[in-house]
Amino acid sequence: MEPRTRPRAPGVVLVRYMQVALLVRLASEGARVALVVLAVDRTGSAAFGGALVAALLVPGLVAAPLAGALADRVRRRRLFHAGALMGHGLGLAAVAGLTGRAPALVTLAAAGAAGCCTPLVTGGLTSLLGDLLPPAALGRAFSLDAVTYNLAGIAGPALVSVLATAAGPAPALLALGAGALAGGLLVLSLPLRPRPARGGPALRPADVRAAAVLLVRDPPLRSLTWASGLGQLGVGALPVVCVLLAARYQAPWAAGGLMTVMAVGSLAGSLAYAWRPCGDRHPERTVLAMLCATGVPLAAVSCTGGAPAAAVGFALAGCCTGPLFAALLAGRDRYAPPAARTQVFTLGASVKSAFSAAGAALAGACQAAGPGRLVLAVACCQVAAAGLGALLLKGRRAAGNVPTP
Repeated sequence: MEPRTRPRAPGVVLVRYMQVALLVRLASEGARVALVVLAVDRTGSAAFGGALVAALLVPGLVAAPLAGALADRVRRRRLFHAGALMGHGLGLAAVAGLTGRAPALVTLAAAGAAGCCTPLVTGGLTSLLGDLLPPAALGRAFSLDAVTYNLAGIAGPALVSVLATAAGPAPALLALGAGALAGGLLVLSLPLRPRPARGGPALRPADVRAAAVLLVRDPPLRSLTWASGLGQLGVGALPVVCVLLAARYQAPWAAGGLMTVMAVGSLAGSLAYAWRPCGDRHPERTVLAMLCATGVPLAAVSCTGGAPAAAVGFALAGCCTGPLFAALLAGRDRYAPPAARTQVFTLGASVKSAFSAAGAALAGACQAAGPGRLVLAVACCQVAAAGLGALLLKGRRAAGNVPTP
């Protein structure tokens, strides 16, 4: 039986939540780098490192509907989420011990087990904010949650580089696993009350499909989901585009530096939006506006003649993606019904990940077009995503799913 929870100040709860989110998301983002470094160190094969990363990421896409459906029905939510986050950490620690010392399939299975927990590291964890905080505090909370993603994306790989250099790749991956374990333990301190006991049927296939139906039929949710997904198709192509731009400018630092600059801009945008959120009454409109705004500086990059000017364009684009992501999270929370909230978050995150992977593959296949045309295509993708989102919003009022004034 879970211990009773006493009411806590929203600020205290949010700080504890941020601690959990940072620990587990640093582990998740850092693991993508640590797995490759470890595979090369132990086996000499970068290909096996890529297979480990795929084993970590792909199961999460497949498991998202089931993980979300279970999270929406389970009674002891703290135990469920704590177990998932700790399972992610234990899986990473197992890979650190098995790589190069156990059969490849066993190591891949351990990475896959950790990957099955990733939907609850990302969207599943975010979905708890609606139950942890009062409605008045949610706008700022989602902005700060977006900050944890940005910080993890910047600091996770950097932390792995430092730890791998100082102690080796295996201890680096073990440290990430320990961080996820600590985050899982901290979940037990969050004031999540058990749900009332249910006497209904066990989980059914219709329950697993519930969020997918919403993302197709519910106008605000389908607009948020597919507009952000199409926008992510372009964003997913940017790492490939940055490598091509670095060669065009003869500036090796730009290969990774442009993405870092964009991530820093996104962090700044998230912090600014947390300080003064605007458009929070209609988050879907904020998402569409920020998609258009992201495309403008990226389109300008296609005309620049040097890496410094391109860096400015990437930074400005990043400043728009921070509020975009915060508004996306707020919109999912506002429009998802309580019975399927976590599933909407986990499935929505998986849709974005799938589009991002497709964008990277398309950019690699079309690299002969040149970096200028590719970055312009990425910019056009953002504007097209905003147009698609506006079309998918039709019928929102008829559906009766209008934001509360």
